[in-house]
Amino acid sequence: MEIMSYKEIIIATGGTGGHIFPAYSLARYFIKNGSSVNIITDNRGMKFLKNFKDLKIEIINSETIFKKNPIYIIYSFIIVFYAIIRSFIFLLKVKPKIVFGMGGYSSFPVCLAAKMLRIPFIIYENNLVIGKANKFLLPFAKKMFVSYSELEGVNEKYKLKIAHIGNIVRDNILNFNKKNIDFKNKQISILVLGGSQAAKSFGEILPDIFEKCMAEEIVIKIYQQCLSSQKENLEKKYKSMKVEYELFNFTENLLYYFDKTDLVITRAGSSMMAELLNCKIPFVSVPFPYAADNHQLKNAKFFEKKGYSFLIEEHEIGVKLFSLIKSIYKDKNLLNQMINTQGAYSDKLVFKKIKDQIKELIND
Repeated sequence: MEIMSYKEIIIATGGTGGHIFPAYSLARYFIKNGSSVNIITDNRGMKFLKNFKDLKIEIINSETIFKKNPIYIIYSFIIVFYAIIRSFIFLLKVKPKIVFGMGGYSSFPVCLAAKMLRIPFIIYENNLVIGKANKFLLPFAKKMFVSYSELEGVNEKYKLKIAHIGNIVRDNILNFNKKNIDFKNKQISILVLGGSQAAKSFGEILPDIFEKCMAEEIVIKIYQQCLSSQKENLEKKYKSMKVEYELFNFTENLLYYFDKTDLVITRAGSSMMAELLNCKIPFVSVPFPYAADNHQLKNAKFFEKKGYSFLIEEHEIGVKLFSLIKSIYKDKNLLNQMINTQGAYSDKLVFKKIKDQIKELIND
């Protein structure tokens, strides 16, 4: 029996870019191979998917129940209960053969409804520590696809459910060929990314560091993702510094900037780090200090240990980032060493691994 005997598939995903883009990539793979796919997400996710006219999208908003405020917990349970009912009705209507939960609290009610209807579901975890929703769902899931075999927080009795597939990333990322770093050009091109929601603190902290670089005659060019509310102040700052710069809000076409940059400064969200790793682009990860279970710091430490990226925690960024940029300016070969290390890694087989895992599930 072929993988595409699953004619109807539902993919449930959280609403951040880190959840949406793997979900979109998975949907494109199944559609290309003949399946009909519905993506269930929330209002946040719709912001990213609204331009993809070929996708069938259902909005079911949910909430996280993992809060300390008892009033908020009661409110959250009501929202989640309603989301489970809506998911139940939608699954009855679509009659999917399988459901994929891509993580995030918006995937939780859909997978729970699938369990109630005895529809098999698979969950996906791309961080180094299992998320709360996935941890709750794992006992009921047929499989959990993981990006890294070093995943923490999984109960030993569920280890047989884990399948290491790597990172689900977009085809254009897997096929990207970056221009070589120009070692003759002393200028360092720096791309600043804050994740799909942008990093407010990057817009506040980094300009002073870049100004210090210019004062030390370290020639840089800045491509920076920023909030719309920050754009005017950043333009004034960079114009006064007489530095080359380009500001932008969220964009799906990051490859345009990837091809221009020597070094990326980013949060430590697993999806973005996986894309940079597959594109062989040196980067500095600055973990979001308030991420759930401090998972971004764990992601960043893992990547640093492997030699895939630099790690600077936000409270150290003022001193350490300037020193790093100064070192790279003196010797761009530091970037080349990282590129060579990244070169040993690839997720090009991820969809073959998914296909093999689903075939195994069908045969069972």
